[in-house]
Amino acid sequence: MQNYSGEAGLQYHLQIRPGDVGRYVILPGDPKRCEKIAKHFEDAKLVADSREFVTYTGYLEGEKVSVTSTGIGGPSASIAMEELVQCGADTFVRVGTCGGIDLDVRGGDIVIATGAVRMEGTSREYAPIEYPAVADLEVANALVAAAKELGFTYHTGVVQCKDAFYGQHEPETKPVSYELMNKWEAWKRLGCLASEMESAALFIVASHLKVRVGSCFLVLANQEREKLGLDNPVVHDTDKAIQVAVQAIRELIRAEQAQKKAE
Repeated sequence: MQNYSGEAGLQYHLQIRPGDVGRYVILPGDPKRCEKIAKHFEDAKLVADSREFVTYTGYLEGEKVSVTSTGIGGPSASIAMEELVQCGADTFVRVGTCGGIDLDVRGGDIVIATGAVRMEGTSREYAPIEYPAVADLEVANALVAAAKELGFTYHTGVVQCKDAFYGQHEPETKPVSYELMNKWEAWKRLGCLASEMESAALFIVASHLKVRVGSCFLVLANQEREKLGLDNPVVHDTDKAIQVAVQAIRELIRAEQAQKKAE
């Protein structure tokens, strides 16, 4: 591939180099969340700020760790993962927000994705549609352990991933309303927990690159509860999801350190 950055090792979009980031990386969508997440690190420093991609690096449990924003959706999330892997990262936790689908999922809860419906475009350029988008088991288990330790209400299961936010929220206005609405009904019947925009792409790209990834989300609200006139709290504070992501990274680092000692 042609080097568009003009410098060997410098990643074109993220503007990072090998050594700039740790093996463990938290991936929020919103660049403004990076500084908030970096405050959980020791000795955190801003490494790069390019387009939607903001990167801080610091330490947890003595291990170098980073946070890099991806922007919204699979295309930019896949770019971030590809370039972070080029710089030495191999374990990722996507953290962000989602909208509930299953009626048991309420605003303020945490959703931990074990798999994702590939109703988006990015993953199709990496794998045939028959190939499943699944989280790494160790990362998913670390997220569950973190949510339990923190005492947060959480759900584990499949999430639906899409490219068009308004295709979800105003499907009846779209020329392909018949497809959007029928498939949404299918996701409901199959027990999809929530809808978001990045996990399917990240899970598939991680499978291709042979790296680990998991996802956790704050549930903003649940449109299906709203439709039925059920209690539907709307929550915007992502702090719980961030705490789960950071604690999961700690869990993974400790597990690896214990394994090395045992060897």
